[in-house]
Amino acid sequence: MPCGEDWLSHPLGIVQGFFAQNGVNPDWEKKAIDYFKEKLKENNAPKWVPSLNEVPLHYLKPNSFVKFRCMIQDMFDPEFYMGVYETVNQNTKARVLHFGKYRDVAECGPQQELDLSSPRCTTSERQTFYCVPVPGESSWVKEAYVSANQARVSPSTSYTPSRHKRSYEDDEDMDLQPSKQKDQHAGARQAGGLGGLHWCGEPKRLETEASTGQQLNSLNLSSPFDLNFPLPGEKGPACLVKVYEDWDCFKVNDVLELYGVLSVDPVLSILSNEERDASALLDPMECTEMAEEQRVHSPPTSLVPRIHVILAHKLQHTNPLLPTCLNKEESRTCQFVSNFMSELSPVRAELLGFLTHALLGDSLAAEYLILHLISTVYTRRDVLPLGKFTVNLSGCPQNSTFTEHLYRIIQHLVPASFRLQMTIENMNQLKFIPHKDYTANRLVSGLLQLPNNTSLVIDETLLEQGQLDTPGVHNIAALSNLITWQKVDYDFSYHQMEFPCNINVLITSEGRSLLPADCQIHLQPQLTPPNIEEYMNSLLSAVLPSVLNKFRIYLTLLRFLDYNISDDITKAVEDDFVEMRKNDPQSITADDLHQLLVVARFLSLSAGQTTLSRERWLRAKQLESSRKNRLQQQKSVNGNEL
Repeated sequence: MPCGEDWLSHPLGIVQGFFAQNGVNPDWEKKAIDYFKEKLKENNAPKWVPSLNEVPLHYLKPNSFVKFRCMIQDMFDPEFYMGVYETVNQNTKARVLHFGKYRDVAECGPQQELDLSSPRCTTSERQTFYCVPVPGESSWVKEAYVSANQARVSPSTSYTPSRHKRSYEDDEDMDLQPSKQKDQHAGARQAGGLGGLHWCGEPKRLETEASTGQQLNSLNLSSPFDLNFPLPGEKGPACLVKVYEDWDCFKVNDVLELYGVLSVDPVLSILSNEERDASALLDPMECTEMAEEQRVHSPPTSLVPRIHVILAHKLQHTNPLLPTCLNKEESRTCQFVSNFMSELSPVRAELLGFLTHALLGDSLAAEYLILHLISTVYTRRDVLPLGKFTVNLSGCPQNSTFTEHLYRIIQHLVPASFRLQMTIENMNQLKFIPHKDYTANRLVSGLLQLPNNTSLVIDETLLEQGQLDTPGVHNIAALSNLITWQKVDYDFSYHQMEFPCNINVLITSEGRSLLPADCQIHLQPQLTPPNIEEYMNSLLSAVLPSVLNKFRIYLTLLRFLDYNISDDITKAVEDDFVEMRKNDPQSITADDLHQLLVVARFLSLSAGQTTLSRERWLRAKQLESSRKNRLQQQKSVNGNEL
């Protein structure tokens, strides 16, 4: 374990030391942040920090140093808090300065009273994010983070868990009704003018948890608290994240790794109750609106803990098998990349064989699936996203389990994914587009609120005849918008707000998809397993874990490689395209050139080549010719169905 365990268990004590040394001089804040930065640079230090993703909340000590891997689901309004406040001892009249940063509750000692009129008090501002675990994160990613984490925790003395839990994944019934509230709330109240900082007159921490049910009943709001996860079936904590520096650098849907102080003080829930009781004196309609907003913005800490961020950075990816940042010219990163690139060719060959078996012996479809899985939007020209490569895998058997098991294969390869079952019922009933709830003053999530580089598999083989109602039509339009423009228009009632994204979309269908696609490849199975489930399971079990990990590194790493085309090759491609137009002026269009360039780009990157060669250009033409010929043959067999 890193030296100096206090920084993990008592980070506020470390901060207090810098504050005491420097007083109100703002340098103390930078020195405190630099201290934690240096601590985390020590060998394997981040692995000793308990993570909210893996450790149940009741195992974590309040005010300890924790980390959290998450996505920003919503941003609340900035809030004011007492950056520095002063207390007065009622007996000795001695005055003491305290810092309010990284705290929700100011705990005064015996005989101490807060002096809000002191000229030494200062008000500061912080931003609050509502963060959720990364939507669609694959189980292998979670397991890898759990195995890498070396933090040792035991149940917090502030909680009395009814049973031991190892992780959120093991918690089969994430109960949304915390323990019954106790009556120990004397002495806790909100100090006027403190904004985001409350104070407790009792020196002893109150071992109290708020009852969600009691709070809601008092407001005549009986619905359970919605954690607002974009995807159904997600597990793990949602957190209110308090950010003190550079919050303008972050935006909704960013994936972050946060390090900060865990705040689960039950006093916050008591204070929220008191504020709601006070609001009952207002107009009933206004009271309901205020109560609903208060409920969403100040949920029980036993359900939605707070993290006061000391360090935060965006994650380029969430693949635990790679270095966190792939853009830095760090020697360790460069060494990792160069070592892997040296063995890229056999990895690609093995992956191609693996996916060929998964696609029932179709090697051409496997080639295109590799190109799809490493594709990414690398830039935008005006409104056109360049690098997107949505593939429609047609020819999939209808109402079979093939597409379900193919998705399982993809889940084992990519860090985050989601399978959207495209049924009439789902299209009509599911919420795809996030929308603004002005009563609660929050962004209500939808299925398409996903972080960049998520693999979205749309299973159209389940679509049967039926009537799409208005929400269904809007959902289809939203999917088309996502595929074509790589953006989702969030609904803010009076207007729509455009959120760019970078989502890999694979559409499985029987005939040609109803949705637009950059590329259609028709599946031609070369074998017919008697039991598709047994076949896919045996395929997965036959792959060594070390080989599977190489596949995962391969598919993530290649997204971040730079790519360019030399002037000589550009001229050769132009001349070649002119010749193609001469030979077949009716069929070859500018769209075909664009498609060829995209295929050639990802074909080159799939081989570890960061520039286009003549060989790869000819190979791209060959692949496209084979794909189109297959579609043409299928059309002649099935008429215009394709």
